[in-house]
Amino acid sequence: MAHSFEDAGRLGQELLDSGMDSMASVSEDARLIAMETSDYARKVVEAGSEAFSKLLSAKSIDRAVDIQTAYLRQSYEGFVAEAMKLGGLYADMAKDAYRPFEAIVARTR
Repeated sequence: MAHSFEDAGRLGQELLDSGMDSMASVSEDARLIAMETSDYARKVVEAGSEAFSKLLSAKSIDRAVDIQTAYLRQSYEGFVAEAMKLGGLYADMAKDAYRPFEAIVARTR
């Protein structure tokens, strides 16, 4: 009976250690995601300002439509690229969060 209590204590300690490692990984990955998101937001604001300045200097409706069309295309392509990048970062975060528990899960099977 004492043997099973020792095993339970050891497992509890392993789970606690793995949980702490997992939280450290998630914290670092969340920091990377926040940095990436703020960088993207800065780029969006800069691109919007630039497009607005170009619109103000447009000499014709046709030129204004061309500027707006180019801005929308650039914005859409940038958003899709950013969404894919963030999707990869979130997937990496999930993998990193699970990695400390892999050995424990493998032993229980």
